[in-house]
Amino acid sequence: MTKPALTDLLHAAVAAVGGTERSGQVAMAEAVAEAIDSNVHLLVQAGTGTGKSLGYLVPALAHGERTVIATATLALQRQLVERDLPRTVEALHPLLRRRPEYAMLKGRSNYLCLHRLHEGVPQDDEDGLFDPFEAAAPTSRLGKDLLRLRDWADETETGDRDDLTPGVSDRAWSQVSVSSRECLGATRCAYGAECFAEAARERAKLAEVIVTNHALLAIDAIEGAPVLPGHEVLIVDEAHELVSRVTGVATGELTPGGVNRAVRRAAKLVDEKEADRLQTAAEGFERLMELALPGRLEEIPEDLGYALTALRDAARAVITALGSTRDRSVQDEDAVRRQAQASVENVHAVAERIVQGSEYDVVWYERHDRYGASLRVAPLAVSGLLREKLFEDRSVVLASATLKLGGDFDGVGASLGLSAGGRITEAGGAGAVGGDEGNGSDAAEAGAGDPQWWGLDVGSPFDYRRQGILYVAQHLSPPGREGSRGDMLDELTELVEAAGGRTLGLFSSMRAAQAAAEEVRGRLDVPVLLQGEETLGELIRRFAADAETCLFGTLSLWQGVDVPGPNCQLVVMDRIPFPRPDDPLMSARQKAVEEAGGNGFMAVAATHAALLMAQGAGRLVRATGDRGVVAVLDSRLARARYGSFLRASMPDFWYTTDRNQVRRSLAAIDAAVRESA
Repeated sequence: MTKPALTDLLHAAVAAVGGTERSGQVAMAEAVAEAIDSNVHLLVQAGTGTGKSLGYLVPALAHGERTVIATATLALQRQLVERDLPRTVEALHPLLRRRPEYAMLKGRSNYLCLHRLHEGVPQDDEDGLFDPFEAAAPTSRLGKDLLRLRDWADETETGDRDDLTPGVSDRAWSQVSVSSRECLGATRCAYGAECFAEAARERAKLAEVIVTNHALLAIDAIEGAPVLPGHEVLIVDEAHELVSRVTGVATGELTPGGVNRAVRRAAKLVDEKEADRLQTAAEGFERLMELALPGRLEEIPEDLGYALTALRDAARAVITALGSTRDRSVQDEDAVRRQAQASVENVHAVAERIVQGSEYDVVWYERHDRYGASLRVAPLAVSGLLREKLFEDRSVVLASATLKLGGDFDGVGASLGLSAGGRITEAGGAGAVGGDEGNGSDAAEAGAGDPQWWGLDVGSPFDYRRQGILYVAQHLSPPGREGSRGDMLDELTELVEAAGGRTLGLFSSMRAAQAAAEEVRGRLDVPVLLQGEETLGELIRRFAADAETCLFGTLSLWQGVDVPGPNCQLVVMDRIPFPRPDDPLMSARQKAVEEAGGNGFMAVAATHAALLMAQGAGRLVRATGDRGVVAVLDSRLARARYGSFLRASMPDFWYTTDRNQVRRSLAAIDAAVRESA
């Protein structure tokens, strides 16, 4: 049977989802197909509006190998499983003569646990929740959530938290879910045959396409116990987020509260001698943490080393005891034991990791106003881990709207474990495909042992230079670390007024966002929504519903807002979002690059800022009819040497430092919108 042409398959899929075929989408699909066929890796930058989901789905389905798709956001996972995959599979069925199965797979704690639901949460003296369904008043928020969860359990087919609408609080969900470490296991659980998490795993084993998240992908790669079915193709969407998600999974933490919780849980199950030893070690650790000052620990202080060694050894003894003792007086003893074991194993693992020490780890104290002090350990870099675990024995496609920083893929590639030595011009090595011609070398010249990869920028269907302006307020004084920026607030207010509201304000800190919201509310008659005053979803809904409304906030808004049309015509960044100078992990990474002879500031701080600014600027133009301004109220973007690198990472808007021109442009856009309304 003749294999259908990729262009025919793509055409059918685009028609099925009601989209428009884009030249960039075609180029992307062809590159993905070539990468899979040649068993090499591809970094593909596909701007907003390209239709990148179909750009990788169609060639993956056409190839017929089992494929895992990992995304960073719930919104994209739902779009793939509920919209793109069903329509694409049906559209391709007549051409492929098969109907590929697909499934969603998440971490175990995302699924309702029937054992927890029916048998209750193992008692924890601190929480005092006994049976949460009896302890929580039906009229309280928690009580209402728990009653809804009990009713929902009889209706749901998936048990997936994200299928529960409206959702419930984290506290309520924690009463009916378990982590993988707390799970009894299907063969030992009375509800194993009905388990939602096990059913999801079984569906994934039978599926040709499995949609998951970055965190589960990281767990699969790092922990050595496979949680994803074997697969030949891996597609990482929203790939700009992967390094931070993997870092999060690979980070360990010890807090006095967590250690004491482990002590309480274990004390019910082990002999008094082991329990007392762990209690004594926990008290020593807690005394030290009361005096801990935030910051990196380049050397482990002697007293902390003693405390962690005592904690590690006591935890090891308890783990051994938990495996050999049984107490029939403890109700639902297996569940209590698994919960205790999970808590103590975490204490042991983190304490041992820090005591052993590694030049590849960063250790630091952190102090939170609400949660107190914590001791944390994270990998200095995850590039080596990803290189070893991610790029072996399968083709990997990494896609995002922002992978080229400063004009090339080298920075992002290096952070993911793809070195310049492995870069080729295209999968076949015959010549460059797309917009990265100047950065490649033939496959024969790639470094020995380096994973082979190439980068492709398929562009965007938007005409950024006609649709948007990048304005840098060059006249403002550079932002300092402390104090109010009165000139910046004046500039912000004047820009919002010229735009008639319609502003998304992206701020480097919550304090800055709050100060800006207070200023604009006091000076202008436009609604200003502030992150933290309502759930993020509700804030974005209200922002999209009212043309004159402004929305101010911090990090999650830089990447999480998709509001096409006239309601978002001004995106403001208060300052270049460099990491804090006292950020232990970022400063350690910067220092490591410098010690290796590189430019630590550009490799770490500037790259971090460039990625966020590219994402933030991408909030402006979300459709072909969008018009507006991205205003950066930080003169360093125009004056500093690194400014050109940061600007090259953003969409190719028309660039100006003329404040009067920008005000006229905003006023004209506002007038045109009001006239057409």
